[in-house]
Amino acid sequence: MTGKTIVSTTDAPAPAHTYSQGVRKGGILQVSGQTPMDPATREYVGVGDVRAQTRRTLENVRAILEAGGAGVEDVVMFRVYLTSRGDFAAMNEVYAQFLAEHVPSGELPGRTTLIVGLPHEAMLVEIDALAVVG
Repeated sequence: MTGKTIVSTTDAPAPAHTYSQGVRKGGILQVSGQTPMDPATREYVGVGDVRAQTRRTLENVRAILEAGGAGVEDVVMFRVYLTSRGDFAAMNEVYAQFLAEHVPSGELPGRTTLIVGLPHEAMLVEIDALAVVG
């Protein structure tokens, strides 16, 4: 027995490949990289608009956190993957607004931002999160 719990919710897109939306072991919850896909339509939102894509992606992460018994306040680390360095400021603006809404303590998590190639051409951003619950 591994003691791991697979976290799953219909409020975020179902995994397209061989991974779980989230995995919890003890007080640690890892949310897999989320994309700007609408969970209901399974379509990418905001094509060409990193602001809209960042918001949808963060909402998908939040849905999985909540399904795993956590919230954005419990996140100790976000990793943000962008396809263009030029999108950093716009992504960061939406990210800051999201944290202002969901981290009332003001105790901000760590973050790493990388410029990468992503698996689908429509994706401008992907975000994962590590939370500690309890």
